[in-house]
Amino acid sequence: MADSLADGLSSTYEKSLMGVSEMGESMQRFGWVDYIMFIFMLGICVFVGLYFGICKKSQTSQDYLVASRSMGVIPIAMSLLASWVSGISLLGIPTEVYVYGVQYAYILGGFFLATLLMKSVYLPVFQGLALTSTYEYHERRFDKKVRLFGSLLFTIKMLSWLPLVIYVPALAFNQVTGVNVHLITPIVCIFCIFYTSMGGLKGVVWTDVIQLVVMFAALLLVIIKGTINVGGIWNVIERNWESGRIEGPNFDLDPLSRHTIWALIIGGTAYTVQTTGVNQNMIQRYLSLPSMKEGRRALWAFFFGIVILMSCCCYCGMLIYATFHKCDPLTTMLAREKDQLLPLLVMEILGDIPGLPGIFVAGIFSAALSSLSTGLNAMAAIVLEDFYKPFINKQITEKQAFFLMKSTVIITGAICIGLVFIVEKLGAVLQLTINIGSIANGPALGLSTMGILLPWVNAKGALIGSATSLIVMCWVCLRAQSLVASGDVTFPEKPVSTEDCHYHFTPKPFILNDLTHTDEQFMIYRLSYMWYCLLGMLIAMIIGLVVSFLTKPLDPRDVDPKLLAPFIRRWIKPRKYPNQPDDGIIYAYGPTLKDKDTVDKKESVQLKTFNGPT
Repeated sequence: MADSLADGLSSTYEKSLMGVSEMGESMQRFGWVDYIMFIFMLGICVFVGLYFGICKKSQTSQDYLVASRSMGVIPIAMSLLASWVSGISLLGIPTEVYVYGVQYAYILGGFFLATLLMKSVYLPVFQGLALTSTYEYHERRFDKKVRLFGSLLFTIKMLSWLPLVIYVPALAFNQVTGVNVHLITPIVCIFCIFYTSMGGLKGVVWTDVIQLVVMFAALLLVIIKGTINVGGIWNVIERNWESGRIEGPNFDLDPLSRHTIWALIIGGTAYTVQTTGVNQNMIQRYLSLPSMKEGRRALWAFFFGIVILMSCCCYCGMLIYATFHKCDPLTTMLAREKDQLLPLLVMEILGDIPGLPGIFVAGIFSAALSSLSTGLNAMAAIVLEDFYKPFINKQITEKQAFFLMKSTVIITGAICIGLVFIVEKLGAVLQLTINIGSIANGPALGLSTMGILLPWVNAKGALIGSATSLIVMCWVCLRAQSLVASGDVTFPEKPVSTEDCHYHFTPKPFILNDLTHTDEQFMIYRLSYMWYCLLGMLIAMIIGLVVSFLTKPLDPRDVDPKLLAPFIRRWIKPRKYPNQPDDGIIYAYGPTLKDKDTVDKKESVQLKTFNGPT
């Protein structure tokens, strides 16, 4: 007992003589066992890619992209969860809770509403049409130009999101090993590009399943060991309660408040519908299921998985504060970036146990690789189905299709690696992801929603509405994020302390919050980032509807009912009379059997009259 106390006092004394840089280096205890665990995880992913690329090789492009619509509910639900929960969520949500409190957790209400909307509005349309590319819907509902524009929006979204997906785990790796961010990103991405291009959707789904298991294992290790270290769950709750991090919903009606219950549930619903439903990388998984029944099961399994995973991430944020409540690593600059807080916690509580930091980093990279492989596979589908086939009249062979899709995966991956140099300068990743993503997410959601819910909207209205929304959201989101990154617009953070730090440090310069700035030019940029996706959707839908009525709105009875939400179909009454061949209108509904007999009799009488009496 005495020896243990002496060792503890000696360790504390040694720390008190350290500077922050020496303290940081002492926590980078990523040994050879950890590297083995990390490389083993990458090796499994490569093995799965090789297995589905050689032993279970896809025979057709449909098999490569949607697994011939033969996947099971459980692997697809796990793949959906792994694809959505990138390293951005695993590192960003704990950081959010540590810095701003648990308000973000109330977005789960938005997830629930989004699941209901997906189940009853969007999924029945997309799965009922048996599509390969989500954007085939836009051509059937509008025309080829709108389809191309929808695919362009998805491409913009992927090229702005995937670099973030790559950058975040590299930050974690840098924190625990000291290896430069720009050295690790290309190495890991090459592995991901390889197994994605080889295995197709089946390879992606089964690596997602493996990576999700590793991801949950990493989180549980941190939660269990960290809770024991701080003295139990009640200490975690008490310390966060006293600091104001645990709090009820914010019912403020001010849209400029960063997180209110209205922004999180209403704005969060729009954001969640777009990111978990109405985009190619997620819908592609639903389309690989054999029927709508399996699609609904996968959707609900996905929702409950999100609830569990987000709860774990929020608790990790509380655990970070409970561990560092008297020595804030951001003020001391022990963590150089906010999103390095969770890796720092891992090295604090698991660094002395060989192999466990390796499992954690493998979990973070698993989350990132699953999202990256999903995005790359979806880009392959978009390029083949939306950028090549509709505009190239020449028949493409299966061999050429495979070459085109694999080339797309490689080129897109290379571009995203280069864009990492830009995103590392733009601020904390959780808000950054939603903010920048809304540039394309809002217009894309508006384009799909106006097609499914507004049968009057024509192709011209859809194109002008979504293009206008893209321009407006590009201006608003980029300007808002630049102000956040520069510190011109900041938000109140929860209190921290450095009263019990056992190492020397120079405090991080304090920046005075500019939230009280009342200049009108800042109002739109200070709007809560949770409203941006909804704002983009509404701009697209309103302008699309107005333009359609100013030109020539469609008659709802002329729209194929399969392209509309089920409750809209029931609202539209069919035509009383069949279409006539010379009235210039094409109707979706042909004549009934009774009407057809009437038309045949009339044509018979006209023919007899023309030929004369027999």
